[in-house]
Amino acid sequence: MCLDISYYSTLELLDDYFPDLIHDQEIEFDTDLNIHVLAMGYKRYPVILSTNGQYHRNFFEWCIIASYMDTPEKIRMQRAKMANARSEKIMDKSSWWHRIRKNRCLVPVTGIYEHRAIPGWKNKVPYYIHQAGRTIYFLPALYYYNPNVPSNIETGEVTGMFAIVTRQANSLMKQIHNDGDNKWRMPLFLTEQLEKEWLNQDLTDVRLAEILSFEVAPESLVATPVWSIRTAKSRPDGKLKNEIFSWPNLPGL
Repeated sequence: MCLDISYYSTLELLDDYFPDLIHDQEIEFDTDLNIHVLAMGYKRYPVILSTNGQYHRNFFEWCIIASYMDTPEKIRMQRAKMANARSEKIMDKSSWWHRIRKNRCLVPVTGIYEHRAIPGWKNKVPYYIHQAGRTIYFLPALYYYNPNVPSNIETGEVTGMFAIVTRQANSLMKQIHNDGDNKWRMPLFLTEQLEKEWLNQDLTDVRLAEILSFEVAPESLVATPVWSIRTAKSRPDGKLKNEIFSWPNLPGL
């Protein structure tokens, strides 16, 4: 799965990747807080989508409330499981994800976090993973507007929600995401060219399947161990969450 991401940069950097980007919405976006974003926080996060050949930046909530979640209890029990969309399910005609396969967007990140289980260690060690040579990159995602869940009761405004696409892990990520019910998974890391192709509204199902099968080379990813990210405790060395932390006796990858 991919449940922890980071965007530790300015939003203006998105305009360099997408010329003439239209800003559909403006909300307070604190870079320091967004150095670690947890899926189950359901917070609004920047996404890029294409409409009528024009790139748009909006703010959607992470984790989708699907159409079949028609009671508060179902939402409470099932929404957290909709942080990710498995690439294998998107082309499966019996899957709910197949129904929204044309609702494609990109989620900008400076990196993601994933946790590694180590034999004999009580706690997993988080790693910060980013694409080599890229200041920011974009994770493919699917989005959905649930008309039964308005974000503003008075106006009836409906906020978009997104799920990040994941696939089977490559050899590097298998070593890191090596435990749990969803082990050996990773986000669908793409090249810059494929990222923009993901937003092509005329993408055929054949080409979509080809993009979904893309596997990034292990050497294209940089993975460094960091201090525990899902804690209110400050790092003992006072550094940022995404900076390397030297765990004593940590086995190498």
